[in-house]
Amino acid sequence: MERLDQYRRKRDFGRTPEPSGATSTKDDATTNGGATTNGGATSTRNAERFVVQRHRARRLHYDFRLEIAGVLVSWAVPKGPTLDPKVRRAAFRVEDHPIEYIDFEGVIPAGEYGGGDVIVWDAGTWEPHDTDDPLAALDAGELHVDLHGEKLRGRFVLVRTKDKDWLLLHKRDESAVDGWNPEEHPRSVLSGRTNDEVKADPELMWRSDLPAAQAAVPLKSTVDTSGLDVLRAGGTWHIFGRDLRVTNLDKVLFPPKDGEAPITKREFLRYTAQIAPIALPYLARRALNMHRYPNGAHTKGFWHKELPDHAPDWLPRWNNPDADPGETQTYLVVDEPAALVWAANFGALEWHAWTSRIDAPDKPTYALVDLDPGATTSFDEVLTLARLHRTAFDHLGVCARPKLTGRRGIQIWVPVAPGPDFGATRAWVEKLSRTVGALVPELVSWKWQVDERGGKARLDYTQNAVNKTLVAPYSPRPAPGAPVSAPIDWDELDDPRLTPDGYTIRNVLERVAAKGDLFRDVLSRPQRLPPLR
Repeated sequence: MERLDQYRRKRDFGRTPEPSGATSTKDDATTNGGATTNGGATSTRNAERFVVQRHRARRLHYDFRLEIAGVLVSWAVPKGPTLDPKVRRAAFRVEDHPIEYIDFEGVIPAGEYGGGDVIVWDAGTWEPHDTDDPLAALDAGELHVDLHGEKLRGRFVLVRTKDKDWLLLHKRDESAVDGWNPEEHPRSVLSGRTNDEVKADPELMWRSDLPAAQAAVPLKSTVDTSGLDVLRAGGTWHIFGRDLRVTNLDKVLFPPKDGEAPITKREFLRYTAQIAPIALPYLARRALNMHRYPNGAHTKGFWHKELPDHAPDWLPRWNNPDADPGETQTYLVVDEPAALVWAANFGALEWHAWTSRIDAPDKPTYALVDLDPGATTSFDEVLTLARLHRTAFDHLGVCARPKLTGRRGIQIWVPVAPGPDFGATRAWVEKLSRTVGALVPELVSWKWQVDERGGKARLDYTQNAVNKTLVAPYSPRPAPGAPVSAPIDWDELDDPRLTPDGYTIRNVLERVAAKGDLFRDVLSRPQRLPPLR
């Protein structure tokens, strides 16, 4: 519809996951929630819907939206609506949004228009007061509305100022509340969650290049991979709204563990699609280094960083402005689940994302402790080192989360708030690990060269550097049985059943279903690293 032209112009619908307002196959009366169209004429019921979405993009604001004539007429309200009749809120008219956006709660990729996290802060119905033509009232510069929401109730007024901006205020009526602050009511009326909780564990992502009725891509529900099973050796697989050309589906990519069948490319791609929504938050907005084994894990692999010229145009990517000639210029960025499936089909058996985001590549979001066993280090000794670090983090009051590497080691990720550079995080981890290592000098070597360590473990703080990566959570490793780098609870360090490579692409999904994602704290608990004495 013409009223959405400005909305569409502001968005690259190949990259920005918001609905474009494309025609839905649903009945219009259902899709529009009471606004029906016939030959261009629009009729509305007496009570239309409204929504207020708390939206953290470049800045926190509240999106105040009224359903009028089949679209969402919208304002950005930086400080949010209030029931306090003494307060006038600045409101900035923004482009009309498609009606399908009315119950969106989830994430919009960073770096795109409106990128951030969104919750449905309030919702309900509204009625115009003293007018039968709210569009005409808006054109005249003043609209009075009665809201019937869960938080916002009573009469509100939108009035245009001389500067062509708007004010939003509440009349003094029976619903008015002096001193009412929207920030004291932070939870979604749809899910009961806060923005932080939605950001850490999103359920939906928008894909505006799809029809509006399909624009919400689920990130938590069970992924339907049945389309892969009907293909023979290859073909086109429709997954996460993308068409992927997959090949050599019956090729063995991972040799078997004892007593098991080998793992084919078909099984590997199925696992990648199933784990992608869970792994996505650890990969999004980060350059990806791909460890490729196109002929299988039993052959020699190689690192592949540059996104090839033949890659589909829809793949998210990042051009590194600091790359010197001969260095990688363009990286794959896994901002949507289908991008990870593409990488897997490209032969990337391991996924290594940068520990900084592409908008600030010199600022890490994690500090990393890598417990790298030596040739004679037993797994029990690795567990000893991990327990000592656990005690240190407990003593410091620092949030840190361990995961198995899928081989013989353990890695510990420490979420950090924006600020320190890699030099600062490297120095902090080195000081911490040297303190821990001093307790068990018989287990640890600080020598750089492997052949100089006498078979001892290394507490590798040097991974805290730009473009240094550790294997991502849930990434497979190129070994028999396709073990994965599985997050674990700290308490599992004391479980005699724990093995370094016991979780594979064949059993880790069941574990996630039972225990949830044990690594989520590294996404939702950024912290300042305390000084070490």
